[in-house]
Amino acid sequence: MAFAERTDILSLTVLPTEAHSLPARERAGSSNLEPAGSGPDIIYHHRTRSSDGQSVHIDELVKALTQEGATIRMVGPRRVDAMSQPRSKQLLPKPLYELVELAYSGVELVKLARAIWEKRPDAIYERANIYTLSGVWAARLFSLPLILEVNAPLAEERGRFGGLALPGMARWSEALVWRNADYVLPVTRVLGDLVEQAGACASRVVVTCNGIDAEKFSGPRTPDRSLLPSTFTAGPILGFVGYVRAWHGLPQIVQLLAQDPLLSDANLLVVGDGPGVPEILRLAQELGVAGRVHVSGIVGRDMLAPYITLFDIALQPEVTSYASPLKLFEYMALSRAVVAPDAPNIREILTDGVDGLLFKPNNPGSLADAIRQLAASPTLRANLGAAASRKIVEDDITWARNARRVISLIRGAKRSTSV
Repeated sequence: MAFAERTDILSLTVLPTEAHSLPARERAGSSNLEPAGSGPDIIYHHRTRSSDGQSVHIDELVKALTQEGATIRMVGPRRVDAMSQPRSKQLLPKPLYELVELAYSGVELVKLARAIWEKRPDAIYERANIYTLSGVWAARLFSLPLILEVNAPLAEERGRFGGLALPGMARWSEALVWRNADYVLPVTRVLGDLVEQAGACASRVVVTCNGIDAEKFSGPRTPDRSLLPSTFTAGPILGFVGYVRAWHGLPQIVQLLAQDPLLSDANLLVVGDGPGVPEILRLAQELGVAGRVHVSGIVGRDMLAPYITLFDIALQPEVTSYASPLKLFEYMALSRAVVAPDAPNIREILTDGVDGLLFKPNNPGSLADAIRQLAASPTLRANLGAAASRKIVEDDITWARNARRVISLIRGAKRSTSV
């Protein structure tokens, strides 16, 4: 289950737009690339306000684009800390609120038009959101290519978890943008199929999974055990990174530590925070394994790799059917042995028994078996981790690859429109 990317429109209308140019920088060690500043000028448009996993994707891709020579101008709301800021209370009735969301496309169109007049860009790159028609309007008005990044079927997701008063209009607005973008970049093939079923031309759907920063998440590392609590045993460390929710299945892992004799010396390290943390800590205390369960809280991006390096077994207990989990690629790049559901979107990346162990989804016994197998065999953990790291390198699953793909699509779209 993914977090519904919903925008607080009431706040958007009063916050100033984050619209600034990021200077192009030459990518170190890439002699076959064009020099800095020779890449396209891109308007990056989004409605993401939260400083969470969504913003990581934005920041990493923007960084990679600039390193590939592009110049980026951001058009979107200013960020707020997703954990420290209280959620704004929705004062409007839900139907009216959603109409305001749709109407806000007009405000965004003005901002985009101003940025386009000032920048004269080569293309618009947009992070898709429902009720957001401004990117399509601006692209057609100024005859610019529109590259659309799609991370989830947000009308379906928000309707299921956050609630929609006007689901038909939400689906219409989402599909309209999917069909009218020059290229659509869904993060998985599963999601790409949904985009095509909504009417997008298959030749314009380019599946582009999330990636890693190769400088931050690669190479051999020595685990820094000073990051661990003194109560941890010498046994294997099961690790999880992310915003912790009840559906992630971590309470089941705590129960395994307490009840499975084969995991009596194993530990659980959770790197992150979220509404699911109190239940994990309560259960660990109740079952007598509190000393073997530790939640680090939120850590900076620069500390993720040191923490992940401590994992012997990297956990992806649950996954949304269409998602491309960032942490999965970070686990792989750092040579961790991954346990993940045997789901179509995961099989796009991992091969069971080769570079990860896959368990039957929604099957606690299958998950427990995979964890036991890895806990009992350091050799298997090392082999799977090494193969996972090789796959990242061989398939170039990096933000730099994604940036090069975006630039190539922009240039191809420009050529086709000039013919």
